[in-house]
Amino acid sequence: MSKDGMKRGKSWNILDLGYLDVREHLKKNDTIIVSMGSIEKHGAHCPLGTDSFTAMGIIEIAAKLTDTLYTPLVPIGYSPHHMGRVGEGTGTLTFSGDTYRKVVYEIARSLIYHGYNKLLYVTHHGSNSKVIDDVLRKIRYETGCFVGWFKTPTERNYRFIADILEGTPEETPGWHAGELETSTAWAYNPESVAMELAKPDKTHAPSWMTKEFTKHDGSGFVTFRGDECMWVPMEHHEYSDTATIGNPLRASKEKGERILQRGGELLAATIEEIKKFDIKVPAEKREFNNRA
Repeated sequence: MSKDGMKRGKSWNILDLGYLDVREHLKKNDTIIVSMGSIEKHGAHCPLGTDSFTAMGIIEIAAKLTDTLYTPLVPIGYSPHHMGRVGEGTGTLTFSGDTYRKVVYEIARSLIYHGYNKLLYVTHHGSNSKVIDDVLRKIRYETGCFVGWFKTPTERNYRFIADILEGTPEETPGWHAGELETSTAWAYNPESVAMELAKPDKTHAPSWMTKEFTKHDGSGFVTFRGDECMWVPMEHHEYSDTATIGNPLRASKEKGERILQRGGELLAATIEEIKKFDIKVPAEKREFNNRA
């Protein structure tokens, strides 16, 4: 075993390690990253794993910078709105909200049982964040651990990487299969992006709404008479004809590398602060009862 307690090389993915490696590492770092992905339709030029690739690109950089272990990716997320009509969302996989919350909960209880005190879930897929508040609270209330949910820079929250992107606000550069995501998928898995199929596209209000409603990005909100005042549970194909929101023609592998590095540094800085939290789960609250 090496001086840093890692026996099987320079991996921070617990999938690659033995239990002795994880046990030894836990003695010096009781924070762990929980990797949450998605398999869903993007523009024709992007892979179904775009959100997963982006999350892992950032997680891998942050883990190395902070010497923090991470779980293997949970590749399926909450994506019912991406299933589409038959033939449109082919390959998309989704959990129900109930199943997704159960996965989040049982991963947490497994890690807490083994001795972790601070859990940071990391996702790139925005809709994964819609269904988890109650389960995160349950985990905290039952155990007293720290549990956080980190969403990588994307959609409306990309201030930390805004200087890398060139698209105007009207091009929604942080959205679905646009400049940002095409770049990150290209950087993480260059062979997964088919730029010859890339076409810019914009969102619109569903055709069944009246002309009083408009829509300018991929959020669940619609605008009525100039005010974004209503959230509607819409299917993705109802407001995005091609599953592309933005201008992927502005994407590049080099931009993707810079975005992943910047995102990894942001996540790393977050983790370093979380490590300082003086939080310990009492022994009597670590019990793992779901053995059926």
